[in-house]
Amino acid sequence: MPPRQHFLVLTFPFQGHIAPALRLARRLLAAAPDALVTFSTTEAAHARMFPAKQPDGGGGAANEDEDGGRLEFIPFSDGTAAGYGRSGGPNAFNDYMASFHGAGPRSVAAIADALAARGRPVTRVVYTLLLPWAAAVARDRGVPSALYWIQPAAVFSIYHHYFHGHVGAVVAEHRHDPSFVVEFPGLPPQTIGDLPSFLTDSTDPSDMLHSAYITIRDLIDTLDGEGPKATVLVNTCQEMEVGALAAMGAYDVLPVGPVLPSGDESGIFKPEDDAEYMEWLDAKPANSVVYVSFGSLASMGREQLEELLLGLEESGRPYLCVIRKDVKVALAEEEAEMHGRVKNGVVVEWCDQVQVLSHAAVGCFVTHCGWNSVLESVAIGVPMVCVPRISDQRMNAQLVVHEWRVGVRAQVDGGGVLRAAEVRRCVDEVMGNSEAAAELRQMAGKWKGIVAEATGKGGSSDRNLMAFVDGASTLYLQGKGKAV
Repeated sequence: MPPRQHFLVLTFPFQGHIAPALRLARRLLAAAPDALVTFSTTEAAHARMFPAKQPDGGGGAANEDEDGGRLEFIPFSDGTAAGYGRSGGPNAFNDYMASFHGAGPRSVAAIADALAARGRPVTRVVYTLLLPWAAAVARDRGVPSALYWIQPAAVFSIYHHYFHGHVGAVVAEHRHDPSFVVEFPGLPPQTIGDLPSFLTDSTDPSDMLHSAYITIRDLIDTLDGEGPKATVLVNTCQEMEVGALAAMGAYDVLPVGPVLPSGDESGIFKPEDDAEYMEWLDAKPANSVVYVSFGSLASMGREQLEELLLGLEESGRPYLCVIRKDVKVALAEEEAEMHGRVKNGVVVEWCDQVQVLSHAAVGCFVTHCGWNSVLESVAIGVPMVCVPRISDQRMNAQLVVHEWRVGVRAQVDGGGVLRAAEVRRCVDEVMGNSEAAAELRQMAGKWKGIVAEATGKGGSSDRNLMAFVDGASTLYLQGKGKAV
């Protein structure tokens, strides 16, 4: 008899990658009740996910399992003791990526071999966007692989056509002119300033994120080398990105999203159990609260924090603002002064974002436009104020504002600071009594229904996920893969 289906899900160690990958892992378990899933990220990230279960001084090497042993967590090595540290200097990320790409394949190969020795052979590898080497690890063992694209299809389409020579020279020539317009197949005309920042800011080898540009280029090359067609799962739904999905190149593309939390995994890096903010929300009227969060990676200087809080206060609306602990530590001298400014709101270091967005009191989300945040907001039906910074965020904001019409985009000044007046203007535009605000809320409700239908039983994304699960089984049975 062939072995049970066993998906090895591999992901980069940032929270914005781990969350959608873990959500997909749980979806795979639900879609294939007899399947096994092994979830693997780096040792340092694994230790943050399971801090209470690590031995004293442990490095995150211990295995964890859930769902009766069907879901197992095994970390791989990135060649470092503590993982990537943002305070390591201007070349820290590029140095880390060199280590990650060197040690990662060896470690994952050893994990796959160890699983086979334990009687849990892997039959399909699923990997996220900064692990192109994962496909080679799978291929070396005769096992099929699939990329899980955790950004919008529009961004993938841009990368695909850029690295296949479409307007690449034009983008390079005009990369310092944010208003210059370029066209990609399947997409509306885009300005240079709205393209993924790795194509405009990181092509120079001296750039601090140059390795991200190189890795995405290598990823496209990897997909092109897969035969007969590379499989790409996309964390979007057919209805949200019709044109972009059709322009994703000669791949087997399956939109399976939005892949949202099914349990408590939205808080995988939850530092402490504190629900006081939920009690605070309970006391607020419906659609009255502004929720503000700029994600797990974005930094914030003193000037920006002052302007943000001033703008929120001037809006006259209650607000819940997430200021990460590392940001507060960096601004320790200003913390007391910051809290002195907070009259109408609550500032927290962390919150369960899905739980907050789902609360009836929340009427607006001021966001950096990370794709996870955008999908959660669309699926829950909360209009957005978009403040994009890097990577795919600018393109995500385009989708929110122009394609789905569920938000507005805030403009930063020449120094990149979001000023108080702009915060107030955008919050008023989304939460006010104007016809435009009413239309935003109406469209948010419409897209909430579309996403619910796509992800529900028999919806487009549900059918695509089932097709992937069934296809994974078929590939093995046809002998195209040998379990490892």
